Amino acid sequence: MSQPTTVDDPNKQSGYITNAMSVDVEDYFQVAAFENNIKREDWDSLPVRVEHNTQRILALFAEYNIKATFFTLGWVAERYPGLVKEIVAQGHELASHGYGHQRATTQTPEVFKEDICKAKQLLEGISGVEVKGYRAPSYSIDHSNPWAHDELLAAGHSYSSSVYPVKHDLYGIPDAPRFPYRCENGLLEIPITTVKIRNKNIPFGGGGYFRFFPYWLSKWGINRVNQQDKAPAIFYFHPWEIDPGQPRQEGISFKSRFRHYLNLETMEKRLRSLVQDFKWHTMESVFLHHSTNPNQ
Repeated sequence: MSQPTTVDDPNKQSGYITNAMSVDVEDYFQVAAFENNIKREDWDSLPVRVEHNTQRILALFAEYNIKATFFTLGWVAERYPGLVKEIVAQGHELASHGYGHQRATTQTPEVFKEDICKAKQLLEGISGVEVKGYRAPSYSIDHSNPWAHDELLAAGHSYSSSVYPVKHDLYGIPDAPRFPYRCENGLLEIPITTVKIRNKNIPFGGGGYFRFFPYWLSKWGINRVNQQDKAPAIFYFHPWEIDPGQPRQEGISFKSRFRHYLNLETMEKRLRSLVQDFKWHTMESVFLHHSTNPNQ
């Protein structure tokens, strides 16, 4: 992996931190946990719920006047262009989650390039806005594929949010910087939020951890990053996480079942608490637009 250069954080001078809210726009059948149980060629034959669930998220954000970054799959954008246009029309940032939700660690540089370029062109063609950000499916940029940052820069991306500085069985770079840094090629990498406890990074960036931890603990973690590190936190979740009525998959492992279905019925309530307890804006506004940064 390219040697990182830590970015001076303009938010550290702020008394009231604005955090970055993000949504990974994908459907329940596209998650990595189900990739051995659901064939990719069957996706179009399955009940699609991502459009409705994302509309619910847009309504929630509108209710609380929240702006967020939507890392959207090209596969979803291709089938629901109206959803992409609505995201932009409501003032949110549109970013890329790649085209087909394939982990970067399973792709060659050539296949990765094709995937990210296809997604970026689709999203920009539908929306009419520049797509600056990218997030790898399953945070799959690690020590094994340092070339991915070069391909992202060559494709025209300004930043990536694809590194999780934790140890996990599917992803993670435990020794990566906890806060935004520049790769050797100049690309800005914005790692997902962690809290360092006894020299170990504990994940507090959202997703399954947010559903697993009691809400008070998640709130404590974000507050600690804001108050002790004096830095913005990054939060992410998926549209399927607010959908307890989604079709249940058979034949999956206990670990996958636990991770995917845990506390789906309480997720929206927790989100409502989260958006009221902290200040939120897009990844672009928090980390790129220093001149108009809401933390300044």
